[in-house]
Amino acid sequence: MAERNMIQALNQTLHQAFEERKDLVTFGEDVGFFGGVFRVTVGLQEKFGAGRCFDTPLCEQGIIGFAIGLAQYGFKPIAEIQFADYIFPAYDQIVNELAKMRYRTNGQYTAPVIIRTPYGGGIKGGHYHSQSPEAQFLHTPGIHVVMPSSPYEAKGLLWSAIESEDPVLFLEPKRICRAIKEEVPDEKYLIPFGKAKILKEGENVTLIGWGAQTHQNLAAALEVEKLGKGSVEVIDLRTLNPLDIDTLQASVEKTGRCVIAHEAPITQGFGAELAALLQEKCFLHLEAPIYRVAGLDTPFPHTLEELYMPDAPKVERALTKTLNY
Repeated sequence: MAERNMIQALNQTLHQAFEERKDLVTFGEDVGFFGGVFRVTVGLQEKFGAGRCFDTPLCEQGIIGFAIGLAQYGFKPIAEIQFADYIFPAYDQIVNELAKMRYRTNGQYTAPVIIRTPYGGGIKGGHYHSQSPEAQFLHTPGIHVVMPSSPYEAKGLLWSAIESEDPVLFLEPKRICRAIKEEVPDEKYLIPFGKAKILKEGENVTLIGWGAQTHQNLAAALEVEKLGKGSVEVIDLRTLNPLDIDTLQASVEKTGRCVIAHEAPITQGFGAELAALLQEKCFLHLEAPIYRVAGLDTPFPHTLEELYMPDAPKVERALTKTLNY
């Protein structure tokens, strides 16, 4: 055990995995000599050589296309997209090639590619360095979407991604990548996909989030309880695809109320899908409408970031609203 932030946990995982598996390679913009903009790949090129950790041109569609080809030749590629905002030039490669490889070959081939990319706000990065694009890939069958919320979660989920035979989009929350430290085991461990985590049990309302948002949700839940407004159950999805709908359903049936919070814009955000699923499965148990707290339907602002972000006070107001319904 050692205290690590998310960057350190991910870096340790990659070093351990490169030792264990000789088929692993990683590449992207500045991941080699420099060790990545967020320093996740530090030391890999020095230790394992430029043949296994190397820089690429500024060409996201080329990075993913190259990764797909390597996967067909027996490699396990980990491609880094420097910021999630830059992933869209590679959208065609991801949704039409990577995610459909198993289907189009009738199960003869798959493409076990991991795409690592930092997402979200919190660093005053403006509209080119702050977006949360998870919903746009959840509309695509054939790819896992993973969003860890802490250093411990990041290591276990990345190990599961490395063991997976299917494509994985691994979205890393840049807002908390260095801001939070916790005890992380030195040894290898896996956190299974499709199993949400109940961060805090409660009785009166279910609060659902993922990634960096879970920390705002926890703060809001504790404030609501401190003020004596009600008891809040807080759930971290961990993986959005596969989705642990069973845990969510059981919680909402118990509490009778639900709030969903995420950074991405509210319209067509994943919160809308969760609200539809839960009202379908839990309709007779609901005591109030399902409320969403999310980013605004605007480009991500540079100077007014705090107005855009779904922070703890905004989540607290939604919790209060549903508890008073």
